[in-house]
Amino acid sequence: MRRVTVAERRARLGVRHGLAPGAQAGSPAAVTERVVAVHGTDPGSLYVGILARMAGGGLADVDKALYEDRSVVRVLAMRRTVFATTPALGAVALAGAGRAVAARERRRLLTLLRDAGVPGDLEAWVAGAEQALLAALDARGEATANELAGDDPRLGQAVVVGAGSKWAGTQNVASRLLLIMATEGLVIRGRPRGSWLSQGYQWTTAHAWCPGGFAEWDHEAAEAELARCWLAAFGPAPAADLQWWAGWTKTQTRRALAAIGPAEVELEDGGPGYVLASDEEPAPAAEPWAALLPGLDTTPMGWQDRSWFLGEHGPWLFDQTGNIGPSLWWDGRIVGGWAQAPDGEIVCRFLEDAGSAAVAAAGTAAARLAALIGDARLTARARGRTWLEKELAS
Repeated sequence: MRRVTVAERRARLGVRHGLAPGAQAGSPAAVTERVVAVHGTDPGSLYVGILARMAGGGLADVDKALYEDRSVVRVLAMRRTVFATTPALGAVALAGAGRAVAARERRRLLTLLRDAGVPGDLEAWVAGAEQALLAALDARGEATANELAGDDPRLGQAVVVGAGSKWAGTQNVASRLLLIMATEGLVIRGRPRGSWLSQGYQWTTAHAWCPGGFAEWDHEAAEAELARCWLAAFGPAPAADLQWWAGWTKTQTRRALAAIGPAEVELEDGGPGYVLASDEEPAPAAEPWAALLPGLDTTPMGWQDRSWFLGEHGPWLFDQTGNIGPSLWWDGRIVGGWAQAPDGEIVCRFLEDAGSAAVAAAGTAAARLAALIGDARLTARARGRTWLEKELAS
């Protein structure tokens, strides 16, 4: 069994994720393919995360990929999280991870409807509501959840979510169905109702947004392909990291790994790991690199065990629910964080002495990011602000 050092994992991370010099991608679609899918819950993080991995380009290039070429689409899949990826990889993610999420959310909706006192055959009721929603979207082209709720009484039916907790609130059935149908690949988030930083989206049918909709995949074949893509980008890594990232059970993870037959390796930082059998060679050496990655970025959120690149900096950089904030990287590991000051300046804070070269490179990356986003103001809408963000932003 080959032994893989932490240094080798860090070197591979820089090259595979398009962060090291000469490894950047040439388009937003190529970025998403490098890392399987880019976290898309927070719109600002999506744009910043893509541009951090491109040699050039700007906000307009990401807009074009998302809304004109549609070479990048948002899907709701692994761990009920929004990801942006290519339509081809989106089909894999939906079949390999989204369907299980859809099944859980469908059962939850039936319970919410029962609690709301909706009578009769609830499965038939939901099926009718789904058909009404698709018909409304076909007629409108694009619409928000609230607009759809006015198109059919079933879509406007109110349900209580989070009952008995401090997060309790009321939602309409249209909102719940859009979530379910997004994980099934039937509907998709279209253009935002505002700027590139807007959290409000119009919805459309997948077959209208992507001609022909998403390709059909057998569930287990999609699991295997998803595991293969993840190992190509994130391996060598333990099986537990894949299980966490995909939102699978242990049984699903074992099944997917058995289907692709990866090579087992010994990780220097402890325990066995896996790498694709055709991909065991060490990563080529790269020049030291700096990167300012946004909150909820795909790279730090790609593994459950982050100790080999995070060190002891977690308390400064993660919010109370386990989501990472903006992170400052130097040569394959996190050495600090960053935030946008009220005047728009990108402010970096090193949490350890990384040397003068790292400070200079971080300054160059900060200046590039500030130029890319211009007058826009980034906010942590999809997560809580980290301790370091609060300090830097003030």
